[in-house]
Amino acid sequence: MEKLAINGGVPVRSTKLYYGRQWITEEDAEEIKKTALSDFVTCGPKVDELEKKLCEYTGAKYAVACTNDTSALHIAALAAGVGPGDEIITTPLTFMASSNCALYCGATPVFADVDPITYNIDPQSIEEHITPRTKAVVAVDYTGQVVDIDAIRKICDKHNLILIEDAAHSIGSKYNGKMVGTLADMTCFSFHPVKTVTAGEGGAILTDNKEYYEKLKLLRSHGMEHDASKMIDGIPEGPWYYEQQMLGFNYRMTDLQAALLCSQLNKIDMFVKRRKEIVAKYNEAFKDMPEIICPQDIKESDSSRHLYVIRLNFDKLSCSRREFFDALGAENIICQIHYIPVYYFPYYRSLGYNKGLCPNAEKIYEGIMSIPLYPKMTDRDVEDVICAVKKVVENYRKN
Repeated sequence: MEKLAINGGVPVRSTKLYYGRQWITEEDAEEIKKTALSDFVTCGPKVDELEKKLCEYTGAKYAVACTNDTSALHIAALAAGVGPGDEIITTPLTFMASSNCALYCGATPVFADVDPITYNIDPQSIEEHITPRTKAVVAVDYTGQVVDIDAIRKICDKHNLILIEDAAHSIGSKYNGKMVGTLADMTCFSFHPVKTVTAGEGGAILTDNKEYYEKLKLLRSHGMEHDASKMIDGIPEGPWYYEQQMLGFNYRMTDLQAALLCSQLNKIDMFVKRRKEIVAKYNEAFKDMPEIICPQDIKESDSSRHLYVIRLNFDKLSCSRREFFDALGAENIICQIHYIPVYYFPYYRSLGYNKGLCPNAEKIYEGIMSIPLYPKMTDRDVEDVICAVKKVVENYRKN
């Protein structure tokens, strides 16, 4: 048995390999430079070009680019009419923005449990948590696997709820052949550096509903209207005139970010293809290891795979999750945990949330970690991850 690096052995690799990383090329940098030297670095034509490109890629009718997925979720909830006294149902196994969007609107987040196999929000649990105050469902495509849209859509239609898809992980994923971006009433994307394509930071909301689209555009930019045909007060004073029609926010994306993202979108098919290749290698390497529980997809979902989450089977291992995590880190395989259940955080506890709300999510959290997965990984990088996981398992395997 090879000695673990954490115990004085030789690490699998000499340099650190992180769980996620952007892939920005000279071509991308050139597009940023062109925009930086143009007349507009913000509030210019590149954002319009990006929104058109997102619609062409996904098939959605409308796109509204904004600062990040957090702001996207916020104004999507507002466009859905969420306000004080309302409730939004979402999953606890997500980044906090998925539930914070309810709080931003003065509403209450309600946490439904997750499916124990897919780790996505469980439609049955959604239905069990619906009350007369429920206004919307924020369904998160955890790791890039699309939620059970058909079941959730049926529940939302039955109870007259707005379905917001938090697709921070899933641009490029499909459900029954349909691209994410066209499945929900509104779909929110993230373009953070570790996502499939990046704008450095950035987000977008996609919708087929024109009424939502018009609200989202106002909410993104101070509630401000420039189009004379849509002005409430009548004929404008002159070409300089604009009016604030509602309380909005400065959630505008810059043209510099849009230029980078437009360039990144030219490579998205390659990025997704490479992610799937790496996932296939991991699946094959770990399939006969009872110590590791591998991710499973529903048949309807064709995932672009933002994350590869392994789950430790403690019936077969003699270590804790922390010991396994630290042992991989000593081998220079730097993992992450996605996610701590949102209601575990002190702020949510101060609002009256307690552990025990979602037993499946809590149990899953105790054993999961995300191993490296991003398109720029070489085959050698992938083999290093596999070798390190197997090495740690071998050292901690119960006899």
